[in-house]
Amino acid sequence: MDPAGLIGIGIAFVAIFGALFLEGADPMSIFLPAPLLLVWVGTIGVGIAGHTIKDVIGSFAAVPRALRSKAPDPAATVDTVVDLADRARREGLLALEDATRTIDDAFLRGGLQAAIDGTDPDDLRTILEDKIATKRTRDRVHSKYFVDMGGYAPTIGIIGTVISLVHVLENLSKPAELGHSIAAAFVATLWGILSANVVWLPLGARIRRISDLECAQMEVTLEGLLAVQAGANPRLVGERLRSLLPEEAPAKAGKTAKSAKAAA
Repeated sequence: MDPAGLIGIGIAFVAIFGALFLEGADPMSIFLPAPLLLVWVGTIGVGIAGHTIKDVIGSFAAVPRALRSKAPDPAATVDTVVDLADRARREGLLALEDATRTIDDAFLRGGLQAAIDGTDPDDLRTILEDKIATKRTRDRVHSKYFVDMGGYAPTIGIIGTVISLVHVLENLSKPAELGHSIAAAFVATLWGILSANVVWLPLGARIRRISDLECAQMEVTLEGLLAVQAGANPRLVGERLRSLLPEEAPAKAGKTAKSAKAAA
């Protein structure tokens, strides 16, 4: 599990409520039912209006996975593919049939099974590229839903503030209550800005980042599978795939280099 999403949002809330405490304000003073209802429920509502129900359900379902998911390790995928290439070169592609039952990566497992079944290399590339494109498109929709709500929330908060200020102006004959009423009026704006920048926008960015990492790993897997199918030299397969890894990944690829060297 990569805890960056939960840690980041947690730190932001600690900073906000810590600032309230240091200012001598009561943190509970911002938990007013009307602004909370308007901003949170209203933002979700206008978000739904711009998407389909399927989009909305999928977007909220993607949140736990994005927050709890472990950042993909493409170097480990390279290790696996190099081992498969070595075995396929020595024993033949059909010898990898049992490997499909031990591989956890569904994308790698499905692609390997297709290669073993004799799928044409061009067709295999097309199939796997379509899977990657479909995943990327789906994840972009989920990310966009939260990014859109990040744009709506501040405006919904301003609407709440205007509603409250109208109520304040209706009670100018009660000067003793004006200070409290005006302060309460700005709570809606606070929640609108807070929810957008601490919850909705970070969630959208997190979903997109995890998707980018997963798709990058799938692209490495695709190239590796095609090399395995072609019976390429394991050492060359390792070098080719390591050239596709992001800059931070080669530092983790020591095992890959050793495996490729041994295979050569």
